[in-house]
Amino acid sequence: MSDLFSVRVQVRSYELDLNGHVNHAVYHAYGEHGRSELLAAAGCSMGRMLEHGVGIVLLETHVRFLRELRFADEVDVDARPSFGEGRTFRIDHTLTRGDGVVAAEIGCTMGLLDSAARRLLPDPAGRLRAMATDPAVLGL
Repeated sequence: MSDLFSVRVQVRSYELDLNGHVNHAVYHAYGEHGRSELLAAAGCSMGRMLEHGVGIVLLETHVRFLRELRFADEVDVDARPSFGEGRTFRIDHTLTRGDGVVAAEIGCTMGLLDSAARRLLPDPAGRLRAMATDPAVLGL
């Protein structure tokens, strides 16, 4: 992948907690948004995956909170997929405020689920490459 994939979100008022900063669970939603946009840009939208009888599943996620996000902050959420061997792959994110300050890092372990058998599929990189209209977006 030649360019880092990133999507921008703006913090909305209903995402704040009583302290006036973004609620911890919302960081996960920002990561999910980044992953969904990355997959869609590669041609692996939710609809396309359904057509191929697969779904993407989140198996593990970890957030490291570094700086607070507040109302109206603009946040760039990057998405960096990496594939190894086996049935899982990773997508990592850095959430960076508009002022360049890194607010959080998110690491996710993912898998592709056979929708009928309800089992993880082998070779997620190969399956995504075959399904994608632009596999280079995924680094494939």
